[in-house]
Amino acid sequence: METDEARTYACAADTVADLVERVDPATLTGPALGEWDLRALIGHTGRALTTVVTYFDQPAATEDVASPEAYFALVAKVQVDPAAIAERGRRAGAQLGANPAAAFRELVAQAQAKVIATDPNALIGTLAGGMRAARYLPTRTFELVVHGLDIAAATGLALEFDGEVLAEAAQLAARICVVTGQAPTLLTALTGRAPLPGGFTLVP
Repeated sequence: METDEARTYACAADTVADLVERVDPATLTGPALGEWDLRALIGHTGRALTTVVTYFDQPAATEDVASPEAYFALVAKVQVDPAAIAERGRRAGAQLGANPAAAFRELVAQAQAKVIATDPNALIGTLAGGMRAARYLPTRTFELVVHGLDIAAATGLALEFDGEVLAEAAQLAARICVVTGQAPTLLTALTGRAPLPGGFTLVP
């Protein structure tokens, strides 16, 4: 796949891998986000890589989801057990083993190789249903950016994504707000008319 989506995904993945390599291993058991320690947060972030490797090998018969924003809108409607999400993050963190940075970098290599080998128009099976590979990929870039920022916040390490990566993630966030009916709330907040309501979020 040689597309803008593939390039921004690869760039975001490399940026987060660089960040993880700068994490002090002694801090991995420290608090990071919600119930997760830093290892679990990094493990959960790695799911933006492992899902690509897995889903790109799962052909779908129909296109059920037409856009990245539709994917997030559908996923938001799924009843998800927060405890199960937390546990998946902890398991993913444990699977990174004794050298999480090296394991994360290997996941990046696997995901990028899978993207390169996949037709952008291929129909793949995802949590929300069948999608074109190129339309699923921005959902993973979004996750890498958001959780990369989480890791940076938890560690105090500097993080700078490429401008095109940030633009794609920010534009997707805006489109998610449109399809979920939250665009007026976002616009009034961004233009200083009113603060965001407590608990406002684009994704669960």
